[in-house]
Amino acid sequence: MSIRPDLVACWLFRVVPDKTRLAGVDRATDTVEILLIRRAPDRIYPGLWQCVTGRLEPGERIAEGALREVREETGFGHAELEAFFDTDIVNSFHEAHVDAILVEAVFAAQVRPAAMARLSPEHDDLRWLTPDEARAMVVWAAYRRAIDQVEWLVAHPEMAIHYRLSDPT
Repeated sequence: MSIRPDLVACWLFRVVPDKTRLAGVDRATDTVEILLIRRAPDRIYPGLWQCVTGRLEPGERIAEGALREVREETGFGHAELEAFFDTDIVNSFHEAHVDAILVEAVFAAQVRPAAMARLSPEHDDLRWLTPDEARAMVVWAAYRRAIDQVEWLVAHPEMAIHYRLSDPT
């Protein structure tokens, strides 16, 4: 049985190189940052911190829908993205506003460290946060699981290559 999701989500992250001085030797360490965007006051769930989310359009391929939502909500296109990943996460949840169980396919995308996000009218703020800071700000347990998956992708690049999607467009 195949299921077509109603929604897509994409967790945007960047890996920022940090130079530290240890015993007179330069050592590069990386800091993972997760982008959270806050829902605008005139939207459902106002003030909620979240990743990029949205509905699929009719006939749209699922991964293409996730990348479209990334462009619409942050302005990040292919030039700003280093990698695009499936996460093997599919959320299903009750949504009272539509009195239905909705299904959401979850992706992740690595953003170039210098790329600048542009907010859409759907959101009124954005923050790049460490995974721990992001977990502390999100409401849904599913969001915390997705942040864990992003950390895993970064920590295990030799396995993350199997989750990496080629450019779907």
